[in-house]
Amino acid sequence: MNIDLLIAYLQNKFNDEAFTIGLYQCVLSFLVACFVAVIAIPVVIKISELKSLMEKPGERRSHSTPTPTFGGIAIFAAILIGYFLWPSLDRTDIYSTNLSIVGMTILFFIGIKDDLVGIDPAKKLMFQVLAAMILILFGDLRVDYLYGIMGFHHIQPAVGVLLTCFIFIALTNAINLIDGIDGLAGGISTIASATFGGWFLLTNHFTMACLAFTMAGALLGFLRFNFSKTSKIFMGNTGSLIIGFMLAFFAVRFVNLNAAYRYEPTAFFNAPIIAIVILIVPIFDTLRVFLVRILAGRSPFSADRNHMHHILLDNGLSHAGATAVLCGISLFNTVLFLFLHRNISNTLSLVILGCLFGLYMIVSFTLKMRVMYVSTHPRRRKAVLRRELQNGIVGRRIVDYL
Repeated sequence: MNIDLLIAYLQNKFNDEAFTIGLYQCVLSFLVACFVAVIAIPVVIKISELKSLMEKPGERRSHSTPTPTFGGIAIFAAILIGYFLWPSLDRTDIYSTNLSIVGMTILFFIGIKDDLVGIDPAKKLMFQVLAAMILILFGDLRVDYLYGIMGFHHIQPAVGVLLTCFIFIALTNAINLIDGIDGLAGGISTIASATFGGWFLLTNHFTMACLAFTMAGALLGFLRFNFSKTSKIFMGNTGSLIIGFMLAFFAVRFVNLNAAYRYEPTAFFNAPIIAIVILIVPIFDTLRVFLVRILAGRSPFSADRNHMHHILLDNGLSHAGATAVLCGISLFNTVLFLFLHRNISNTLSLVILGCLFGLYMIVSFTLKMRVMYVSTHPRRRKAVLRRELQNGIVGRRIVDYL
């Protein structure tokens, strides 16, 4: 990416009245959503305590005291208020964004039921498909162009529908799966939504930008309490489902708009690769965990402590430390690909991602083996347990090292 051209482009943008108004709207939506989340979460915490709606510690839990798990309610309210408070500046995406609110609302109620009494996985999947298909069929939202990756360009409508539905299901559940330690799902999602929002803003898709920055603001307000020691709250399935769904919506729309305007100077000719890189941590972690479970002869949906954040915790990192490492990886890869994307082809980018995934597997395996080695050597085990206790982590012996 040419820095001089980028600076000149941004200077021209700030001289554009429509862009300036859109920027103000995005900033205000971000601040309003953050404020609503900060105001609403203490109320949710108080009600959860009064009604004993707390998540208790368990073998696979990373917390040691009962904690409220309905942060998703405040996130949902903050997104709605921050987004609908202002009139839309452009009509291009207003219908699809409104449909995304419909899908998000469906998953909001499914998440609440799941957090309260649990829900059958098949039913949860069915409602995820329903929410995705509302956008795909009524909003005509689907991936229909693959930018020449592995030789594929335009794809058939039926294949595009199935691929888009798969993307929604995969990303929705990927965010749900990484929501295991303080700040991880919220931090990754904040970075991703702000990145997508920045591109939407620079390309004058103000409605999409406003929605993306609104979600980033709501998540930032939530993170203030997610990291708190005295007023902690989790986003729960309610939060992870709606956030994963909205990130899938941003990713698919990002790919679509780059295909429609691929001859514009602001377009990415490898938008699918960029979208994967922006969400690289949840995608890689989900792929790795499923692969490890299958190779071990277990169901890919079985519960264990094989997620990367669990491995980092077992190696002595605190919640904040593990979150900082994974969010740093996400941010570093995003910035790197954004600056280098014009110098490599899509197929080569896919090969690079495959190599990065292989490296991810090697590092995770090495860290798991280290935990096993420590657990079998008393002196090292005592040192690690002492450090874990200082970080507020309960020491665990990892037997299944795969």
